[in-house]
Amino acid sequence: MTGKIFAAAIVIVALVFGAVVYYTQVYYYYEPVQANGSTDVMLLNTATGEREPILYENFEAIDANSSPIRYRACFTTPMSIPMLTETYEIYEGAEPRVAPGWFDCFDAEAIGGEIEADTAVVFVDERNREFGIDRVVAITDDGRGYVWHEVNDCGDKAYDGTPLGDECPER
Repeated sequence: MTGKIFAAAIVIVALVFGAVVYYTQVYYYYEPVQANGSTDVMLLNTATGEREPILYENFEAIDANSSPIRYRACFTTPMSIPMLTETYEIYEGAEPRVAPGWFDCFDAEAIGGEIEADTAVVFVDERNREFGIDRVVAITDDGRGYVWHEVNDCGDKAYDGTPLGDECPER
């Protein structure tokens, strides 16, 4: 009888621990980001090398201080992709990161599908926002936009232990 009670206690403790870990990963660390209405969405101008705000509406964002890649944002813009591609730097190889299920506007699979289908273009917002992390902005043909943080080549090298090259900034 004592063995059954001990086994039940282990199962209960494991379930409670699992629930706490799930809650902390999916809900606890995330906080809504308050939009400032002017510089929440910026792109890197190819001519000047400076970040510039673009027109946007309906901005929603979340972030967490537990990781530099947890930032996600959604917005709409009246700006067209042809105009944006003439002015702003395109980001190659971006893959949207999965957002918590409760952040409904950001569906990484759908955004990735639009990028693959060439109905969305990814632009640079800021390179090395934090060492090894770039902020990127994807904009679709119909004016929906998404922002997330992408691990760049320097970040990949730093995290897997590969020696950093001269092209990487100082940490």
